[in-house]
Amino acid sequence: MELFRIKSDIPFMSYGRLTTTISLLTFILAIFFLATRGLSFGVDFTGGTMMEVSYPQAADLTKIRQAVDSIGLKDATVQNFGTSRDVLIRLPVRAGISGSQLSEKMLASLKEVDSSVQMNRVEFVGPQVGEELYENGALALLLVTVGIMLYLAMRFEWRFAVAAIIANMHDVVIILGFFAFFQWEFNLTVLAAVLAVLGYSVNESVVVFDRVRENFRKMRKASVVTVIDNAITRTMSRTVITHFSTQLMVLSMLLFGGEVLHNFSLALTIGILFGIYSSVLVACPIAMYLGVNRANLIGDIEKKEGNTKGNSKKDEVAEPHPSDFA
Repeated sequence: MELFRIKSDIPFMSYGRLTTTISLLTFILAIFFLATRGLSFGVDFTGGTMMEVSYPQAADLTKIRQAVDSIGLKDATVQNFGTSRDVLIRLPVRAGISGSQLSEKMLASLKEVDSSVQMNRVEFVGPQVGEELYENGALALLLVTVGIMLYLAMRFEWRFAVAAIIANMHDVVIILGFFAFFQWEFNLTVLAAVLAVLGYSVNESVVVFDRVRENFRKMRKASVVTVIDNAITRTMSRTVITHFSTQLMVLSMLLFGGEVLHNFSLALTIGILFGIYSSVLVACPIAMYLGVNRANLIGDIEKKEGNTKGNSKKDEVAEPHPSDFA
């Protein structure tokens, strides 16, 4: 399905140096903020107390947050849970006070504001459990990255695998950099969004790389730059349709999903926007700089056709013929 068709190829690769330079600077800034500010880990990773309370009517989150601040817990998280009457309160670990004492103190403060509040459940996440979740999350991110690289190396060629991983890790680090700079809470739902962005970005890279490989078969006399520009241009309609529909859904979660889905949808929004950019303007230039060409992508076909190595090299630098774009 094509929403529109671009007649002339857009010279994306002519901006390759500029886009990769911008990406490198953005990547360095993200690393800087991660190193200096660090991530603001939620209760999932640091440990703490989670309280679920309910009201007979819609809960007033502003008054609840004021009650939390009144007992010196300004870094606690208050959000609706399920319905407007149910509220989830996440309290960080406090030295010298147990989780049960902290929850009782919190409940007493809530009752002073509204005596109709009811405690539904209390859960305590110890620091040891939080550390284990942190290690498992980092391991999951590593395994996903290795799996994607192996998949691309088997499906395409190692140059494309390296280019895609660099582009995808560029997206992940920039998401983490945003969370470090603005000190947004990083919890398990945000980690799930980061893993989802990895899969989403690699899907876009696979579509473009597949078209590049197909073009190398059809456009035998075209240069590598021409082949890649044509591949990106011909997938533009698909890219716009896919990303617009996905981004529309994620923005609806961001605007109307409440605080529970806010950071999750925020990470997805950043990841999708940078995923479009990196798949086209980071992955493809890197693959080109690594020396991808017709010979190392479809060498077996050239052998069957009886093409010599010299002819392959000639194909790389020859100018495209108009019939190649038919």
